Amino acid sequence: MSAGVEEIRSACNQLAHLGAATVYEASGREGLIDLPLVQVVPGSSVAGPARTVLCAPGDNLMVHAGVASIRPGEVLVLALAEPEPVALIGDLLATQAKVHGAAAILVCGASRDVDDLAAMGLPIWTRFVSMRGATKEGVGTLDAPVEVGGVTVEPGDPIVMDRDGAVAIRRSRLSEVLAASHARSDREAVKRTKLQQGALSYDLDGLRERVEKSSGLERPR
Repeated sequence: MSAGVEEIRSACNQLAHLGAATVYEASGREGLIDLPLVQVVPGSSVAGPARTVLCAPGDNLMVHAGVASIRPGEVLVLALAEPEPVALIGDLLATQAKVHGAAAILVCGASRDVDDLAAMGLPIWTRFVSMRGATKEGVGTLDAPVEVGGVTVEPGDPIVMDRDGAVAIRRSRLSEVLAASHARSDREAVKRTKLQQGALSYDLDGLRERVEKSSGLERPR
């Protein structure tokens, strides 16, 4: 395994620990996958490079192709031109993805067999839960840019997902965003200690002054 892959894996492990919200804010609020996602495995938190799959409408043929090409640690990103409640993934496909090392699956469509998926433990975030079956006739694309929740995800772009949702990081910004995320987390740790000691963010962040200047209010004496 190349040093580059090891570095990406290490960075993704750190990003997963830092959390999607911290990464999103530290990135300059870039890359929000703006979809109401269902977290199939409660408490899961993951990050990994995207393995992108664009499916034909109502069809999951390319999901099988994507699972066959997955590499350990990757996040399988299943996209449709328009999200629809058609089951792109279920127990059998998820079993294969887990066995072949997928870190997680992001489904811009539907998942089914969700009790089995939750018990399996492979982290999955899905736009819909539906038993509506897919066809296996439409040839889509693998390893090409896909649009998911208003974000263009390129193959290899790190995806960070937890209970708060999902965020994509442009691969070219990985080191920058990782450093900014650590810095933000460190600042929040210091601030949290002050808040636990009774300080208010209203004062620490200069918000009181902003309100008083704009409203003419004065600090109580």
